[in-house]
Amino acid sequence: MNKDHLIFLDTETTGMGQEDRVCQVAYMYKGEAYEDLFKPPVPITIDAMVVTNITNEMVKHHSPFIGSVMERDLRTLFSEGNIVVAHNAPFDIEMLRREGLTPKQSIDTFKIAHHIDTENVIPKKSLQYLRYYYGLAVEDAPAHSALGDVKVLEKLFDYFFMKMIHEIGDEEKVIEKMIAVSLVPILYDTFNFGKYAGKKVSEVSLVDQGYISWMLNQKIMTRESGGENDENWIYTLDHYLARS
Repeated sequence: MNKDHLIFLDTETTGMGQEDRVCQVAYMYKGEAYEDLFKPPVPITIDAMVVTNITNEMVKHHSPFIGSVMERDLRTLFSEGNIVVAHNAPFDIEMLRREGLTPKQSIDTFKIAHHIDTENVIPKKSLQYLRYYYGLAVEDAPAHSALGDVKVLEKLFDYFFMKMIHEIGDEEKVIEKMIAVSLVPILYDTFNFGKYAGKKVSEVSLVDQGYISWMLNQKIMTRESGGENDENWIYTLDHYLARS
């Protein structure tokens, strides 16, 4: 497999809000790893510190991402048409966009995980859950470290690639399929939250359309108020509401 046109990337951020920014970026390209901390224009939230273990004290003497060597290098790599691979790629791409960078193409291993799991037997699709579910051997890769996550990401991509190459048979077509899958929102099968957690969305839609409508409205309001853009659940809820 030729991965010379793939950039395996992960960001750590000051938080999950509309104003939050990157404080750490790591990526792997052509087998070389790159990682650095950056001083963001907004403070790192305590919730983010709990996840990343990156504090405001740790970044206060670092340069901002904009104007850094890494920003320049990624800008060049993006302009050359390389493909960004990330887990939950829309989040990382949005964070890069806030720094003035936008890759032309991307592959989202979170969406690939749903595409591969046609029977919906894997209960969670987080990067670290998939790491241990599939028994991926990854050395020196602590969770919620940008570079550690990138190492896991590359192994997970390799696993998915090999599964898809057996079905499709052509490396270029596998990449094309991965890009295509990554462009389409996920149609979730089962609720993983709320009073119907564990229930099929299709079944709930038959007995409680009011809940489907209410939850869709909540997701849209959260997005429009600057919170999380949960495109996959918005797509799923809208799909089942339209079928009623």
